[in-house]
Amino acid sequence: MILYFSATGNSEYVAKRICEETEEQAMNLLNKIREHDYSNLESDKPWIIVAPTYSWRIPRILYNWIEKTTLLGNKDIYFIMTCAGSIGNSEKYLNKLCHMKNMNYRGCFPILMPENYIALFSTPSKEESLHIIELAEVDIDKTIETIKKNQSFPSTPITIKDQLNSGIINDMFYPLFVSAKKFYATDKCISCGKCVTVCPLNNIHITDKKPVWENNCTHCMACINRCPVEAIEYGNRTKSMMRYTCPK
Repeated sequence: MILYFSATGNSEYVAKRICEETEEQAMNLLNKIREHDYSNLESDKPWIIVAPTYSWRIPRILYNWIEKTTLLGNKDIYFIMTCAGSIGNSEKYLNKLCHMKNMNYRGCFPILMPENYIALFSTPSKEESLHIIELAEVDIDKTIETIKKNQSFPSTPITIKDQLNSGIINDMFYPLFVSAKKFYATDKCISCGKCVTVCPLNNIHITDKKPVWENNCTHCMACINRCPVEAIEYGNRTKSMMRYTCPK
């Protein structure tokens, strides 16, 4: 059973690639997270979690969902994290999560994919994105082969920087940087409601034909990147910047 959360398509692409090669069932967790659906799931085969990297760990909304959801059947669980650079010391926290749930941690594998965190970084062009994804195919194939052989993902050396990034910096990142206050819609907005439907936290509603952001945000960047007319901005930073959704 492949479970994935994906805001702009990177993790969805990786999950579906694995699904095609392993013939396993893939489930998008967006609605389960949105609806606080923690009903039991069951699989006879190992669980495979595919997720983006938020500040060198899996998104907190996904961590909380896994923590509260009972995964019945097979006790083995793999993690695959898409990232634009590094997953830091994510393994420490994933291992802890698995121990808490009495599941067998089979490792975490990073897949380098195009940047989508437009609030802080520039996103690549379509051509650059396709090149990055082409390079990622080798690592995606490695994950597939490892899972098919029922092997664990290899651990990678952890530096002090990795420990700090996934630890104290992650702890500081959410309260200091993760906020919806800077999001707003310009006059280009066509009131289509796309931003409302892609938000995993039900944090956006339409008022007077324009989206309004409330106080619950995880900085997934789905709203700004998936707006069909690029009517959403994040402060002054994103003006004239390229939006990103997975081109494959």
